[in-house]
Amino acid sequence: MSRIIVIGSSNTDMVIKSKKLPAPGETIIGGTFLMNPGGKGANQAVAAARLNGKVTFVAKTGNDIFGSEAKQLFDKENIDTRFLIRDDNNPSGIALINVDENGENSIVVASGSNGTLSAYDIHDEVFKTTNDDIFLMQLEIPVSTVEYVAQKAAGHGSRVILNPAPAKQLSADILSCLYMIIPNETEAEILTGIKVTDAPSAEKAAGKLFNKGVKKVVITMGGSGAFLFTAGYSKMITVVPVRAIDSTAAGDVFCGALAVALSEGKNDEEAVIFANKAAAISVTRMGAQASAPYRKEINP
Repeated sequence: MSRIIVIGSSNTDMVIKSKKLPAPGETIIGGTFLMNPGGKGANQAVAAARLNGKVTFVAKTGNDIFGSEAKQLFDKENIDTRFLIRDDNNPSGIALINVDENGENSIVVASGSNGTLSAYDIHDEVFKTTNDDIFLMQLEIPVSTVEYVAQKAAGHGSRVILNPAPAKQLSADILSCLYMIIPNETEAEILTGIKVTDAPSAEKAAGKLFNKGVKKVVITMGGSGAFLFTAGYSKMITVVPVRAIDSTAAGDVFCGALAVALSEGKNDEEAVIFANKAAAISVTRMGAQASAPYRKEINP
C-alpha cells in the first residue's frame, strides 16, 4: 500500500444546526450546538485513516487547547503526526458553521495558524517517498505552499492530488504538477468559467482543466455522483441516493476515500465508486471528522 501524505488545514468547527440558515441581519433562536474537529486537511486525513489508509498529516496549529486536542485526536486515528507544527504567534483555525434542516450549510473560517504554513515548515523527510505515494492537498493553506509541495512532490515522481477548495485561480505551474484535481461544480466553474450543471457541462469543464496539464479530473456533483475525466475516458459515476442531514465535509471524505482506493491499486473508476460510497455515508451524519465512515461500513 502506498503512503498518503496530507498537507493542509486543521480547524475546530463550531456548528449550530437550525431549521433554516439566517438571512443577512437575521437572528434565529433555537438550534443545536456542536463543537467538532475539522479543517479540510484534517478531515481528509481522518477520512483516509478510518478507511485503512497509511496517512501522514502535515499541518500547523496554534499553541493552544484546540491544537493540543487536535493532535490527540490524530494520534487516536493512527495518523503519523511527526510533522505537525505548533505556532506560538497565531491561534488554531476556527470555523463557524450553520446547518439547516435539509443538510445545507454556510461556513466562515478564521484561518489562524493555517495561514502561516509555509514551505520552510515542511521537513525534507516528508518528501522521502516512492513513486506510488500520494500527496493530497487543499487550499485552506497558502497557495505558495501548495505550489512548492506540488512541484517538489511531482519532481520526486509522487502522485499529487489537489482538492481546490475554497476555490481560487491556480497557476499553470501548479496545474501542470497535478496527477488529479477534485473540484465540485462551483469550484470547477471558478477554475474554468464553465457552469457545471450536468454531465455534458462537467465534461467540458474537465476537458479544459485536462488541457491545462492536469492528468485526471474528478468533478464531484453532490447527489448526482462524480464525473471522471482522463485521457480517452469520461463518465458520470452515479451514487446511491441517501437522505442527507449534513453535507459538511462530504467532499473531504470523498477525497480521502479516493486517495485510499488509489493507494491500494484500484483503477480510477473503482476509486470513484469507493469514494462515492464513503461520501454518501458521511452526509447521513452530523459533523465533519465525526461523519467519516470506517472501512467496515463500506466493505462489511
